[in-house]
Amino acid sequence: MIERILVLTLVIGSTYAILATGVSLIYGVGRVINLAHTAFLMMSAYFLWYLCEVQGWVFWQSIAVVVVGTGLAGLLFYKLLIDRVREHHGAVLLITIAVGMAIQELVPILFGTLPRNIPLIAKGATSIFGVLILNQYLATLGVATAVVISLWLLLSKTKLGLAIRATAQDSEVASLMGISVSRILMLTMAMGTALAAVAGLFLTPLEGGLSQYMWLPPLMMVLAVVVLGGLGSLKGGYVAAFFIGLVQAIVLTLIPTHGYVSHAVAMFAMAIVLSVRPQGMFGTLFEEERL
Repeated sequence: MIERILVLTLVIGSTYAILATGVSLIYGVGRVINLAHTAFLMMSAYFLWYLCEVQGWVFWQSIAVVVVGTGLAGLLFYKLLIDRVREHHGAVLLITIAVGMAIQELVPILFGTLPRNIPLIAKGATSIFGVLILNQYLATLGVATAVVISLWLLLSKTKLGLAIRATAQDSEVASLMGISVSRILMLTMAMGTALAAVAGLFLTPLEGGLSQYMWLPPLMMVLAVVVLGGLGSLKGGYVAAFFIGLVQAIVLTLIPTHGYVSHAVAMFAMAIVLSVRPQGMFGTLFEEERL
């Protein structure tokens, strides 16, 4: 039983970790809560299906085009709709949820309503501690870890990372130092939405395929993860993803016939933690301490 809980924690948590990293990055730098984040996930999955199944493109070539294209879509989304109203958080929330709903309604028009799915990144399964785990889940864990390490190296070892951290700490001072804050925020949004596309490649084949409402359940869970970890904290989002994964794994193991309540239990666990530590696991109460 313990082995199953451990494996399921890694499996569930890694998926949430990729999503939470994108959301935390965007919020940590620009203080933008992007409620359309998982809508970009859905859009990327549909375009991957279209390129592979309709246009007949090579699978890995399609993945590269979709990830880059989704990042560019996020960049344009920020430049055209968010940039001018970034300081008005209510307007930003309304714009992002409106864009998410617009993508939801465009999906059946562009791609139809028939059941669709995309291929697995990694086929087959591996036995770990006597538990048979799909290689798709193991690949997701590896990618989630690689994403966090890559972002840490980018932020701590490069000039771009220094500019991003400076913008996160104080955008006015960063601007006085010659940093183009608007450009940094556009690049951050591009990276965040590209990560949403990466998450979609791993999550979609395992969650019943494509549908126009598939973006809503992961949106609920990723917001819970980001808030629990501490808004804007990459480390907090990663740790909280596996905490939520642990809670869900325990529920799925103890009451497998009622697995649907695992989301509710995870939300309740989040509420308990926040009642003790309102800023989240690794959050801060001070505006100047970001990322």
